[in-house]
Amino acid sequence: MGQVAEQKFQITGMSCAGCAGRVETALARADGITGVHVNLATSTATVASALAPDAIAAVITQAGYPAEPVIDHAPVVPDHGQTAQDIFRQFVIAACLTAPVFTLEMGGHLVPAMHHLIARTIGTQESWVIQFVLATLVLIGPGRVFFTKGLPALWRRAPDMNALVVMGAGAAWTYSTLALFAPGLLPTAARAVYFEAAAVIVTLILLGRWLEARAKGQTGAAIERLIALRPDTATVVRAGQEIALPLSELVTGDIIILRPGTQIPTDGVVTQGASHIDESMVTGEPVPVAKSEGDTVVGGTINGTGALQIRATAVGAETMLSRIIAMVEDAQDARLPVQDLVTKITVWFVPAIMGIAAVTVLLWFVFGPAPVLAHALVAGVSVLIIACPCAMGLAVPMSIMVGTGRAADLGVLFRQGDALQALAGIDTVAFDKTGTLTIGRPTLTDVDVLSGKKDVFLRKVAAVETLSEHPLASAIIGSAQTPLPVATEFSAIPGYGLQGKVDGLVIVIGAERLLIREGIDLASLRQVAQNHAQAGKTPIMVAIDGKAAGVIAVSDQLRPTAKATVMRLQAMGKRVVLITGDTDRTAKTIGAQLGITDIFAEVLPAGKVDVVRQLQAGGAKVAFVGDGINDAPALAAAQVGIAIGTGTDVAVQSADVVLMSGDPAGVLNGLTVSAATMVNIRQNLLWAFGYNVLLVPVAAGALFPIFGLLLSPGLAAGAMALSSVLVVTNALRLRRVKGT
Repeated sequence: MGQVAEQKFQITGMSCAGCAGRVETALARADGITGVHVNLATSTATVASALAPDAIAAVITQAGYPAEPVIDHAPVVPDHGQTAQDIFRQFVIAACLTAPVFTLEMGGHLVPAMHHLIARTIGTQESWVIQFVLATLVLIGPGRVFFTKGLPALWRRAPDMNALVVMGAGAAWTYSTLALFAPGLLPTAARAVYFEAAAVIVTLILLGRWLEARAKGQTGAAIERLIALRPDTATVVRAGQEIALPLSELVTGDIIILRPGTQIPTDGVVTQGASHIDESMVTGEPVPVAKSEGDTVVGGTINGTGALQIRATAVGAETMLSRIIAMVEDAQDARLPVQDLVTKITVWFVPAIMGIAAVTVLLWFVFGPAPVLAHALVAGVSVLIIACPCAMGLAVPMSIMVGTGRAADLGVLFRQGDALQALAGIDTVAFDKTGTLTIGRPTLTDVDVLSGKKDVFLRKVAAVETLSEHPLASAIIGSAQTPLPVATEFSAIPGYGLQGKVDGLVIVIGAERLLIREGIDLASLRQVAQNHAQAGKTPIMVAIDGKAAGVIAVSDQLRPTAKATVMRLQAMGKRVVLITGDTDRTAKTIGAQLGITDIFAEVLPAGKVDVVRQLQAGGAKVAFVGDGINDAPALAAAQVGIAIGTGTDVAVQSADVVLMSGDPAGVLNGLTVSAATMVNIRQNLLWAFGYNVLLVPVAAGALFPIFGLLLSPGLAAGAMALSSVLVVTNALRLRRVKGT
């Protein structure tokens, strides 16, 4: 047995929450399986196990639901379009056969003149024979699918929705057949046929399944759109010749030719040419981005008017687009905490309904008016048909699929499914500053030296900064005259600054606290630094050979949407917090520009986690938004970690939610979609449970003593089908959620 790994399986034949529950139970009981999640909406099972895929598939198949492993974790997009076509074809056949049955039987009840016409022309007995033939054709033709799945489920003592249909339609057909061919077995008053009920049950449930499959086809649209971004082939240079290869044959290092207007097949680096790339489908940014030699490109984006050559840096599952698809798929396959209740209920729901149906029949036998047998049959069959738990099983996963898909359209990826529920309950949003509320590309604004020439001073500082990965380094290096001297004995002090040797002189660069720690007198630099801080700039103090030497000021421009995002969050009733390593003066100036009064300044990287925990200790439910490596611990500590997608991989991997565009306004989109999805789930659950609680007693005959009304099996079938369709249709409304 190998290592435990997560495996995915495509399952056929699951039609209700009971089916999903039985598959989950069968897998959970199997030896060697440590984790199971079955998704009715996508007809998939995700299994954590060291067993071979075929062995796991066999467990699912033995439970009555054929399964196949999903190879190489390929995106699972069930072909609901083809499924809908197949079901519609069966529905049309059933409807054509059912129409005469319904007309002959119900027409006579509704229109007395028609009843007399049938008796005079065809004859009542002959009319029943015609109904028998047509109803039987419905059951053995379009209705066969219910019997081939429902009967084995009954045999296994694990009844599902198909079993309810089999028992309901089968009971109506059997009773009617006895009344037609062996009337002596029934009391005279009970000799009636219900062939139309058996046929209508099958026809209406097929109609409901067709509408449901059709609607389901729209829920996976987000993944389908993402998959469509990948071209089928790429033009690759091999052995000096250009050849077209399928994407599956690309390898890292391949040189790919990109002609104007073509989709980029994989992630890479431009090696030749210049163009503008439309990255809107991945980042959400509408303006094409200029690309030239050395720039990175993302698979799935579209080349503009220039010709490019790129070197493939990632292929297959390693590309950004593949990872995005995987994130969306994982989110759509998520199980929210609210779903556990549904699963527990649906496991025993079908057996409970069968018990209720049996009690209903018994009560009608004891207390019902004549014809007792006929009334008992109608009530029992109606209970079996109306109570199918399809709507319950679809209520949560359908909303998750559509909600996370819509979020992906808006550039918000939920990496962790439960974040969809957690984000809706957030009351505090804490932002890192650099690269999150600011663009993250600071520029040098001022150089103040105590003595000597500015350019010499700046070149020494820039020499040390060349060894740093801090965002401020590039601003300083880009402003210094080249060539730069060589720095040695470099050391970075996280949260404080840098130190190195240039031309034999020790250069200390960083925040005031670093120079104080080094015992340097800062009296001559403090006022200059404070002036820069009051202007919203970040002052960087410099000491050379143990003495204060000067101050460099850099400014990182606020993102265009930062202030509007903060104001919208505050209007939504959220507390907005700014966390930054800047001086208190600089932080307050920037906070004033953004409208933020809750500010934590001069916070060291490790201190961000402490701030998040401090907020949580006060009872706040915190979402932390950041982009850097030093934000990863805070992202993990918050109730919901939100990473700027243009940030580091470490930050993205630590987050629950990723904003692909790098725009903080994506937080608003995430909150909006999350809240709308949770409202949608509650609506679906209220409808699904309320429907059964209210209509099962009606089907059992609760209204008969008062109004003399008894729900027919045909109407019960229509109501059951409608309940599932309404749940799916309600979930699809999430596709209309508007972004910022």
